[in-house]
Amino acid sequence: MVVPVGRGDGCPFDPPAGVERVRREQPVARVTLWDGSSCWMVTRHQDVRAVLGDPRFSADATRPGFPFLTAGGREIVANNPTFLRMDDPEHARLRRMLTADFMVKKVEAMRPEVQRIADELLDRMTDGRSAADLVAEFALPLPSLVICLLLGVPYEDHEFFQQRSGILLSLRSRPEDIRTAQQELHAYLVRLAGSKRERPDDAIVSRLVARGELDDDEIASMGRLLLVAGHETTANMTALSTLALLRNPGQMARLRNDPSLIKGAVEELLRYLTIVHNGLPRIATEDVTLGGVTIRAGEGVLCTLNSANRDDEVFPGGDALDVGRDARRHVAFGFGVHQCLGQPLARVELQIALETLLRRLPDLRLDVAFEEIRFRHDMGVYGVYALPVAW
Repeated sequence: MVVPVGRGDGCPFDPPAGVERVRREQPVARVTLWDGSSCWMVTRHQDVRAVLGDPRFSADATRPGFPFLTAGGREIVANNPTFLRMDDPEHARLRRMLTADFMVKKVEAMRPEVQRIADELLDRMTDGRSAADLVAEFALPLPSLVICLLLGVPYEDHEFFQQRSGILLSLRSRPEDIRTAQQELHAYLVRLAGSKRERPDDAIVSRLVARGELDDDEIASMGRLLLVAGHETTANMTALSTLALLRNPGQMARLRNDPSLIKGAVEELLRYLTIVHNGLPRIATEDVTLGGVTIRAGEGVLCTLNSANRDDEVFPGGDALDVGRDARRHVAFGFGVHQCLGQPLARVELQIALETLLRRLPDLRLDVAFEEIRFRHDMGVYGVYALPVAW
């Protein structure tokens, strides 16, 4: 079986066609990747958490046999891997340098600033108009502005890094295009690190420079990970969540009538949509038995997060969106020591973005037919390319 990609045939919010059957009949299955190599695909919630929480499954993408999902993905790691593709202790050493910046208490203190940005963006978007592209004018600039503030990156450079991010995340990018985009973004961040040495501030890049533990290349690698992940994921999640609510008007009405549901609704939307839609790869470092199947040392494993998040054994009726559901056990941010570092920030941004949209735009609606919306089936982070709305 070829590894399933994309989304459901009937609904663009659903996992790939056939994944539910695989999860039910063969939850640990052998699949073929794009280059003809094979790996194991894990689809049940309990098995996905088992793999991601077990140090015998390595995230080190330099190991022979690591299951890359695209040629471009292999190119990214070959040139300049981040701590996301490292194991402890190196992974833990680098991650600890950033942990304080994304602790819940610190991120919660940012709420007034994030709210101010959200309100200013909506002020501009709605000034004298009754329609706009929500992606371009709200969903994308909100997390971009926030991550630029955190890193100390000038926001006027956002088009430069957003264009390169798009190349890095595209499943269709050629390896040579990946290489060029990565080199350009890396060089930009090396220059930024150098400028912070001359003119320090209190942002992340400047503080990494001041620590004196990393050279500029290492700082640039960390900055690249945060810059790309810090705006692409939340931007796409904001737009796709808005669309999912527009397609489920009863659920949208529940949120409008009871704003206290927002925090839980964000968790449910993360579960339901799972925008990292092609899964998380790992490789076994020793023989491990999982779901009655022996995975040998050196064999790759692909954890399908969107399938795990629809597992009926954990989320009954999981193919439906229910903003009142307790979805806290979802794996949209991964699981284990490598789970998303920026998840507290993503939660705050999503909560504020959705609450503000629902409160300020009571007549929000699609401005095109649903069938005209272009979904990001060809990107590593799922979403929509544009979301024309009216109010």
